[in-house]
Amino acid sequence: MIIGLLTDTHLPNVIRHLEELGPEPKEFFESVDLILHGGDLTAPYVLDWLEQFAPVLCSTGNNDPIPDSRCEDVQTLDLEGWRVGMTHSLGGQFKPVSTLQKHFPQPVDVMIAGHTHEERLEHRDGVTLVNSGSITFPHHKELRLGTVGLLELTPHTLSAKVFPLGHTPGRPNPGREISLEIQRSGDGEIRPGAERSRSEADTAYTGVRPLP
Repeated sequence: MIIGLLTDTHLPNVIRHLEELGPEPKEFFESVDLILHGGDLTAPYVLDWLEQFAPVLCSTGNNDPIPDSRCEDVQTLDLEGWRVGMTHSLGGQFKPVSTLQKHFPQPVDVMIAGHTHEERLEHRDGVTLVNSGSITFPHHKELRLGTVGLLELTPHTLSAKVFPLGHTPGRPNPGREISLEIQRSGDGEIRPGAERSRSEADTAYTGVRPLP
């Protein structure tokens, strides 16, 4: 299963729809099976636009006072044998994993969050933590193409990547690419692979593909 991750769209703003950023959002989301939005969409039509590509779920952000059946404060899903939890803010991703697990009704293998507008990806104490940053206001800079995330799950592997979606002319994308791969044996033992990071010059989106 291929899952597209985004968060902190904060629309409408100078633009109303993600496609006004260029062709990159459409090209990215039309290649995934499920879309998870980490919150602070601020308008439900963002989810309507995303649903033309794949089913979408969202965590309610601190700027999302609008009720929508696709939004919950906390989302938990079982996907390919992995338990995935999503909330808008973990209240400090550097806290012990045992503390972060309290955000969810049951222990999860993957924690997805947003709120900070800064990309983050790590595997710690048996849990993969993903923050795809902001797709529209990366690192809290003015409107531009930002970062997204890609989560590829099979029963025995988890591949995760956070990366810049592209560059807006005159407004460089400050995001960086981070990727990791997790292997899980038949007895449930998890073997983390190497975490990789590349500079923004190497990270323009070129389509969904397995990690190298």
